[in-house]
Amino acid sequence: MHIILGGTGRVGSATARALLDAGQKVTIVSRDRDHGAALKQAGAQIAEVSIRNIDALRDVFRTGTRAFLLNPPAEPSGDTDKEERENMAAIISALEGSELEKVVAQSTYGAFEGERCGDLTVLHAFEKALREQPIPAAINRGGYYMSNWAGMVEPVKESGVLLSFFPANLSIPMVAPRDLGKAAARRLLSGTEDVGITHIEGPERYTANDVAAAFAKVIGRDVQVQEIPREALEEIFRSFRFSEEAAASYACMTRRMIDGKTNTADKPVRSKTTLQNHMASILG
Repeated sequence: MHIILGGTGRVGSATARALLDAGQKVTIVSRDRDHGAALKQAGAQIAEVSIRNIDALRDVFRTGTRAFLLNPPAEPSGDTDKEERENMAAIISALEGSELEKVVAQSTYGAFEGERCGDLTVLHAFEKALREQPIPAAINRGGYYMSNWAGMVEPVKESGVLLSFFPANLSIPMVAPRDLGKAAARRLLSGTEDVGITHIEGPERYTANDVAAAFAKVIGRDVQVQEIPREALEEIFRSFRFSEEAAASYACMTRRMIDGKTNTADKPVRSKTTLQNHMASILG
């Protein structure tokens, strides 16, 4: 039995489906049983448990042999760093005494030791905590999710303008969440000696201009990139109803990407889904 945290999100659900396709038994941990209805129909079990309930989460872990760990993102209207670090601490505590034989965790390119820089610092702390506990831990660092552009679909259709937090010609590692799910499933099924950090990205690196071209090809109209100035990042995030803390944290993370500080993979694992194919799937 494989236990999946974050199993109703993009990466977690892709992990679950890859395991189910391989004939494996899967339990999805979710705060809301209804959110896992599609996966239940596909053959997964659903455990309605909050990850903050350490004893209950440990009990779920004890029903399995291996677990996929994804620290769920906090609502940006609050203090995301504080919330996500508390979630991480609960997950780590629940692992103690769980008797799991291996865990696989989802992390991110450019994770570094520090404070209040979004996923980059929270997930580095998660990686460190996993290395310090006794269960063998495999860590997958993923590139920038191609799905992060999905929120721009309707504005692009209406205006032909793609707002970008990054310079239009900045090449960055991107990856489709379904490919991260497949990679996580492979490591869940591999031996307990398969541990440590692996970087995963798409078949090539892409720019915001490439994203605009992919949109244009599918929707049949010209799409132009409009860059958001780096000094305006906090203001933009606040306009999306982010808290002051979350806006500052996300702006820090974005600037590190712009400055090339997240391109840390010397020999990444290349997945198969291209940006063009992912955008076509988003747009149906």
